[in-house]
Amino acid sequence: MVVWLVGMSGSGKTTLGRIVYDDLKDRQPNTVFVDGDEIRALFKHDDLKKDYSVEQRRRNAERIYEICLWLDRQGINVVCCILCIFPDILEQNKSAFSRYREIYLKANLSELISRDTKGVYIGSDDDRPSNVVGMDIPFPEPVKPDLILNTTDNSGSPEELAAQAIAIFETP
Repeated sequence: MVVWLVGMSGSGKTTLGRIVYDDLKDRQPNTVFVDGDEIRALFKHDDLKKDYSVEQRRRNAERIYEICLWLDRQGINVVCCILCIFPDILEQNKSAFSRYREIYLKANLSELISRDTKGVYIGSDDDRPSNVVGMDIPFPEPVKPDLILNTTDNSGSPEELAAQAIAIFETP
């Protein structure tokens, strides 16, 4: 099974994903956590000046898809956190994995800017990184995710939101 958490930078993917992962891992030890930022760092593909173009983002998304597919084929559950701007990959996931749940963490841009811990959105146009999704690159919202969690309006603590996520992959 692959649980794919998608959303813009700062939406809470990693925070929520780790809670979901911990819960699932307790019950099903054959579970791993795959985070887009960690995969970028692992493959030395995290230079803000050159590795965040649309082409390089596709390369990273395809790499993460292949890692998840490889793990899924071995019967390993995956909790994957990724900023995926490619509707074709999201659509492909629905038929590729043995079992797939897509969770969209939705947050408005002003909220993402206010909680920017990575320096993605903050700064003048001259010192802000280029190729920022939501600013320089459009973010197409996922079509028909299994669950949409609005992380803008304080609709719950991370643990409460994770409980909603866990509930959807427990259903057949």
